[in-house]
Amino acid sequence: MSGTTTPITARKHESTPNLRAIRKASEQWRQADDPYTRVCRRMATSLSLETLIAIFAEELASLVSYDQLTYRHQLGNQDFVYASGMGGQHRCDYRLALEGVNYGGLTLSRRLRFAEEELAAIEQMLSIAICPIRNACCYASVQQTALTDSLTSIPNKRALDEALSRECHLGDRHGNTCSLILCDLDNFKRVNDTYGHVVGDHILKAVALELAKATRNSDGIFRFGGEEFAIILPHTPESEARKVAERIREFIAAIKVNCGGKDVMATASSGIAMRQHGETSDQWLARADDALYRAKARGRNCSRVASSVPTQQPRFLTP
Repeated sequence: MSGTTTPITARKHESTPNLRAIRKASEQWRQADDPYTRVCRRMATSLSLETLIAIFAEELASLVSYDQLTYRHQLGNQDFVYASGMGGQHRCDYRLALEGVNYGGLTLSRRLRFAEEELAAIEQMLSIAICPIRNACCYASVQQTALTDSLTSIPNKRALDEALSRECHLGDRHGNTCSLILCDLDNFKRVNDTYGHVVGDHILKAVALELAKATRNSDGIFRFGGEEFAIILPHTPESEARKVAERIREFIAAIKVNCGGKDVMATASSGIAMRQHGETSDQWLARADDALYRAKARGRNCSRVASSVPTQQPRFLTP
């Protein structure tokens, strides 16, 4: 029997030092407590842009003192702003870009001038943070696309479902008052059949703009099907919601889309429902839909307030 080692055994013997090196490197990575390693390790744990910027701000503060950190980025049609602290007269600005794509801007300010060594440390920290920030921005953009109506650029039905559930939770927990308006364009099929879908699309876009004008920044505007829109009014009782619904109706009635020398106009009907305590989002939506149905039955171009229980099966909940 020869004294040579078999290939399998040889591979096992050769791999032992490598395994020790892997274990040692892993242990060093977990135990390293310098700011550069910590920020790299911690920023690999989340895809939330707000969470990542907060981690970066915390770890940077352990290395370079500052009075204020501000991060800004345009995500789709929304401005994302993270700000911490109060600023000073000295500042440094960084444009975060990777492979030619912009991922926001970071500004640091304080009362004392930044030293060259501190600026170098900030840039090294940013070189570690840029890839996680890029990933979080891409993730946020995908999420926003999934929750946005492609035609009107306002939130869609999926976003409405999430918002209604959130308002129900806040209402049951804190007793917040919230009203819902369902708004449906009258005889919109006739507009599409007569003037074409291009004109119809122009009207839908115009309606989304008018809804934004007629409501507050804190209100939620959604397109959740065809010519139907929803408006969530936080901290708004039924009496105030009725005023908003009337204002919306007036704004929509003022829309004019020129079509070959003729102005095409639109009207809308609305159903209003203030959420009742303990009511589910489906029940709340059903009452608003019932009020909308009654507005349509009363001749359209008007608003109606929901009763305590719906009188019919809502259209969007019908199996």
